[in-house]
Amino acid sequence: MPIVRNCPSCGKANRVPGKHLADSGRCGACKAELPPLAAPLEVSPAEFDEIVSESKAPVLVDFWAAWCGPCRMAAPHVAQVARELAGRAVVLKVNTEQHPELAERFRVQGIPNFAVFAHGELQLQQAGLVDAGTMKRWLTQAAA
Repeated sequence: MPIVRNCPSCGKANRVPGKHLADSGRCGACKAELPPLAAPLEVSPAEFDEIVSESKAPVLVDFWAAWCGPCRMAAPHVAQVARELAGRAVVLKVNTEQHPELAERFRVQGIPNFAVFAHGELQLQQAGLVDAGTMKRWLTQAAA
């Protein structure tokens, strides 16, 4: 199930397999560079499963909900990590209201809740607000 990303040059939709979200590619229409994902990506359970299992880069998952104040406070930190580690990590967001089955699968009791995966395996999971530096440290450790 490829993720659809729009080309920054021509705006055309490109289908990118989950395993290539941290890679640079080329737009199928204009051949301009399609840079690695540099923003948090909202995912469904099927997209989550594909990306986590196939990603060559470590994956940070932010379990959140729109009504959650600390989740809104964490959002800029999550976005910063996605920007700064583009090409070296993938950052996903799972809305626990829309996808409670994912929250249940990972026993998410409180949000925000962060999980780090490497090679399809859960490496770390922590509830509560943390800063971008902490998230980057987790991803660096997972990549080692």
